[in-house]
Amino acid sequence: MGLQSIWVFAQQKNSVIAGPAYEALKAARQLARQGGGIVTAVCFGHAISEAAAQLTARGADLALIADDPSLEHFVDDLYAELLARWIRTDGPQLVLGVSSFYGRALFPRLAALLKCGLVADAGSLSLNDGNLSVVKATYGGKAFTAHEFTGNPPWLVTLRPKSYEECKDGGSGATPTSRPADDLPQPQIAVTASEASDSGKVTLTEADIIVSGGRGLRGPDNYKLVEDLAAVLGAATGASRAIVDAGWVPYARQVGQTGKTVNPKLYIACGISGAIQHLVGMQSSRVIVAINKDPDAPIFKIASYGIVGDVFEYLPAITQVFREKLGG
Repeated sequence: MGLQSIWVFAQQKNSVIAGPAYEALKAARQLARQGGGIVTAVCFGHAISEAAAQLTARGADLALIADDPSLEHFVDDLYAELLARWIRTDGPQLVLGVSSFYGRALFPRLAALLKCGLVADAGSLSLNDGNLSVVKATYGGKAFTAHEFTGNPPWLVTLRPKSYEECKDGGSGATPTSRPADDLPQPQIAVTASEASDSGKVTLTEADIIVSGGRGLRGPDNYKLVEDLAAVLGAATGASRAIVDAGWVPYARQVGQTGKTVNPKLYIACGISGAIQHLVGMQSSRVIVAINKDPDAPIFKIASYGIVGDVFEYLPAITQVFREKLGG
């Protein structure tokens, strides 16, 4: 059977739709073309009407919003309760989200409320003979598994960021429909304040280019070499667990199994040996460039390009070349 109704939960922050929401819309749009279904974007927040209008401009046929002061900040139990109510009322077959901090908190709770199946951190979606097939990486990216839902809809899927390109157009341009957020239960937690870290810098999980540093930098002051190259390239900065644990950089920059999973177009690893914990979080990057003086470093086994040499010699030189070429 085809998918007649596909929902995409579009997370916003400070009344701005998160970039990966448009990636989920791209996936939904492709499924809709295969099965002839309708794509509906759903967004919760406060003062979000203008932001939500972008959803129908960029991939959605319809947009449903709940605009209420109580929903300004993400609260997982409150969001899950409201979204579950809407799903029960409207009956979409498939609900897509993103494997972000918010998606990982929301969708398992939603699956429990709806007593339905969830495939998390998916890489691709397709319809095979009318059945939805979801493919995801397993065993640290060493294998891929295909999943099909056996129970009745709704089916829930969260997509790994950067698995799809952002949807740029193809929406209906329809005005979002606002629904009330009445009679919601008192949340078990409340957001009292929100403070951005690394203000003004590129978000790690949404970046197309990431420059990461590891123990080979020898000390926290030398991490500036990573930041200099990232500034020239307009990239995000990442780090291995070793230097995060050492207190050189904040946890928010950690890439790996216990940090963030990233999938950029370009990943530059500087002084990172390539422990499996780190590789799990970045090995699906499209192009990987590694700089390490140890020719046997595990990072070279997955690198697209490798430089065997001193990071203190090559990293400033690479930064200078890009600065001259890009005028940064």
